[in-house]
Amino acid sequence: MKKVNLALQIIPIVSAEKVFPIVDKAIEYIAQSGIKYRVTPFETVLEGYLDEILEIIKGAQNACYNAGADELITNIKIHSSKTKDLFIEDKTGKYD
Repeated sequence: MKKVNLALQIIPIVSAEKVFPIVDKAIEYIAQSGIKYRVTPFETVLEGYLDEILEIIKGAQNACYNAGADELITNIKIHSSKTKDLFIEDKTGKYD
């Protein structure tokens, strides 16, 4: 299995002032997982093996529920390849 890039957006269905503190808990969970990631204004991009990332997504959702969300909208985009590992820097490195 090759490494993928996965874009994750979790939107808590809560009052506006609670959104960012809840999303921060998801990002904390991702950071603690040790997986490579990059936070952007609309989503967080993760790099790794798909099965591992999917488990991290479940944990990030649980972090949001534990922080007070009752409902979440979770959007996921996956870039995968049959023949090669994919890296965040391949897409954004020239802008860093």
